[in-house]
Amino acid sequence: MSENPVGFGLLGAGLVAPFHAKSLRSSSKATLVAVADMNRERAEKLAKEYECKCLTTLDELLDCPGVEAICVLTPNHAHHDVVIAAARAGKHVLVEKPPAMTLRETDSMIAACKEADVRFGIVLQCRVRKAIQAMKKAIESGRFGRLLHADAYMKWFRSTEYYLSDGWRSSRASGAGVTVQHAFHYIDLLQYLAGPGKRIWARMNNLSHPQVDLEDTVLSIIEFESGAQGVVEASTGLWPGTDIRIEINGENGTAIMLGERMQTWKFRDEQPEDEEIRRYGSESIQTAASGPADFAFFDHKVVIEDMADAIREHQDPCIPAISTRPSLEMVLAMYQSARVGDWVPIPLESEQGIL
Repeated sequence: MSENPVGFGLLGAGLVAPFHAKSLRSSSKATLVAVADMNRERAEKLAKEYECKCLTTLDELLDCPGVEAICVLTPNHAHHDVVIAAARAGKHVLVEKPPAMTLRETDSMIAACKEADVRFGIVLQCRVRKAIQAMKKAIESGRFGRLLHADAYMKWFRSTEYYLSDGWRSSRASGAGVTVQHAFHYIDLLQYLAGPGKRIWARMNNLSHPQVDLEDTVLSIIEFESGAQGVVEASTGLWPGTDIRIEINGENGTAIMLGERMQTWKFRDEQPEDEEIRRYGSESIQTAASGPADFAFFDHKVVIEDMADAIREHQDPCIPAISTRPSLEMVLAMYQSARVGDWVPIPLESEQGIL
C-alpha cells in the first residue's frame, strides 16, 4: 500500500462534520485537504480549527488539488446529485446514511460509481463496533442456529431546538424524521445481521415535538426472509434518552449490545473466546442517546480508514453502498405501512409518494 495518505474533502460543515475531521486529523492513512459549505462562516470555522482549505461549492471541492475522496455530509435529499457529480469527476465517495431518498436514486448512484470505477461507501459506523462484528461472525458460523428474533430499541431524546437548528431537520422532503434519519443506523444493523425483510408493519407518531411536522416515534414489526421476526422501537421524544439496544436471539444463543458494549453473550456451546467477547465495549463511551453530538469519533475513523485502504488497494469498502440498499427498502416499507395502515411486502411494488 502507498504510504501517502488519501486526501479527503468534506462537503458540508454541519453537525457531523467534526467527527469526520477528527477522524482524518488522527489518521495516518487519510488526511483532510478541504471543507466546502455554502455557509461560508460555518466552513471557515471548521477549516480554521482543522487547518484545511475553506471552499463554498462542490465544484471548488471537486477541482481542489489533493482531494481524492469526498465525504458527503449534506442533507439526505442532496446525496444523489453530489455522488453523481463526484463520480463523473473521478472522486471516490463516502456518504452519510441513508444512501439516498429512494431506491431509484441509490441504484443510479451505484451505477455511476461503478462506471467511473470509484469506490462508493456509506457511513453506517455502528456496523464496525466489536460487539456487532462478534454477532455477525457468530451468525455466519452457525452458533445461533436458526435465528428467531432481531430487535432494535432506540429511545432517545432530541429537543425541539435540534429540529429547528437547520431547515432540513424538520423537512420530510429533505429526509428528516426519526425513521430515516436516526433509526436508520439500527434498522441497518438488523438487516446486516438477520438479512433483508420480507414484509413490514409500522406505526408512526409525533409524541413530543408538535412544532415540527414529522414522526418522532416509530413502532415496527419485521418478518425477515431468514424466517426470523423483529421489532423496531425508535423515538427522539423520550427524555432523557437511553442507550440503544440491539438483541439477537437464536435457538442456540442470545446476544445483546447496549450502547456499544456487549451486555449479554450466551450460547449453548461455550467457546474459549466468549469471556473476552463479553468484555467488548465500554459504559463510558456515549452513543448519542441524549444529544446529537454525544458520541465518539472512533467508529467514523474505522470507516474512513477502511475507505482509504479500499482506494489504495482497488477493493470495495467495508460498507459498500449496495449492502445498504435493503436497509433503505425496509425503511421505505415502514413509511408506506404507516401510511396505509397495513403490512407491506418487500420488494416494494412502487416508491411513488413514500417520502
